[in-house]
Formats: sequence, structure tokens, C-alpha cells
Amino acid sequence: MTQDEMKRAAAAAALEYVEDNTILGIGSGSTANHFIDLLAESRIPLKGTVASSIKSAERLQSHNIKVLELNQTGPLDLYVDGADESDAKLNLIKGGGGALTREKIVAAACEKFVCIADSSKLVDVMGKFPLPVEVIPMAQSLVAREMVKLGGQPTLREGFITDNGNIILDVAGLEIRDPVALENQINKLAGVVTVGLFANRPADVLILGTPGGAQIVTAS
Repeated sequence: MTQDEMKRAAAAAALEYVEDNTILGIGSGSTANHFIDLLAESRIPLKGTVASSIKSAERLQSHNIKVLELNQTGPLDLYVDGADESDAKLNLIKGGGGALTREKIVAAACEKFVCIADSSKLVDVMGKFPLPVEVIPMAQSLVAREMVKLGGQPTLREGFITDNGNIILDVAGLEIRDPVALENQINKLAGVVTVGLFANRPADVLILGTPGGAQIVTAS
């Protein structure tokens, strides 16, 4: 089974969590794209969806799935999204696609967060995948210096602007052993919009696509 097939297997398993006539939060990235396509095929009746990126909203609309603004909906029943890394407690690194701020907002609004990923994303200690930090442009150098103090090596994501009009610093070289503390520390820095650590609000369920099919993981 290829990595893409494993992503699709995880996305298919997440459909089991979708209840009829609810409002569904939907994330961004390649695994979330599989979920959007499979959701359209399933014809599960929904009141609507909230998308965490412009690209996801466009993909949903291409399938004639209703997209709502979060300000219209109130709390969401379920949020389904991918991740770049997860640890055993279902803390996540997200933001490889650049939608981390909107993803974090939608995750904060949901009752249940189901994360879908291929099996390579589950790691003992997060940080091998560079940690994305969305930054207001004038704070680029200020925040980069602070990332160096934390032991990271920040690089500007070249040619990329977020849906919010900001830049992203990708911070390599971190061993993230206390994700909650690091999330709080980075989020307090002036000029940081948000960091791609989902530890204060981790996933509730992790569905891993493996060569043998979908595997359900809960926090240990």
C-alpha cells in the first residue's frame, strides 16, 4: 500500500464519525483532500461544513458541499484534519500546508477532533518535521531570533503568504518534549499569530493509515 493509499484509508475510516445533519469542520492538506472527496461520494446529509483554508473551501464547493463561515455556526460537532506529526498523547504538529491558524481556530470550536494521517506521522518525540510559526511580516527577524534562543533553526517559507496575509517561519532542530509549554511560550511572543503545535487542544482520536488498513489510536 502506497503512502497515498494509506492516507485514503485513514480518511475513509473517519467517515464513521460523521453523523447526519451536522455541521462538520474540515481541515487542509492531502489527507483532508481525500476525506473531502470521500465525503462527497458518501452522500452523508450535512447542514454544512466549515473549511480551514480557502483551498479546502474551493474543493468542497466543487463537490456542491455547502461551506459556512464559523461565525455563522456556533460550536461544531466534529473536525476532521490531517497532521504532519503526532505523539502518543495526540499532540500534533500542523501547518505544513500553511493553514495552521485557521485550523487551530476550527479545532478550538469543535466537540471532537479526529486526526487522519498515514502511519509515518506517529513519532516518539515531535520536532523532526520543522515546526511552522505564522508571523506578522514586520516581526520576522524578532521572532526568528527568539526561535534560535529556543534551540531551533528558523527559515522563511519562501514565496508563501498565508490566507491571513502573513508569513511562515519553519523551525527545524527542535526536540519537543513538552508540547504544551512550548506552544504557550511561542504564542506569547510579540508578532506571532500562532504556532503549529496543537497541544492545548490535541486530537481526540488519531486514525492512522497503515499497510494493513486503518488503525484507531487514542491518547496514551
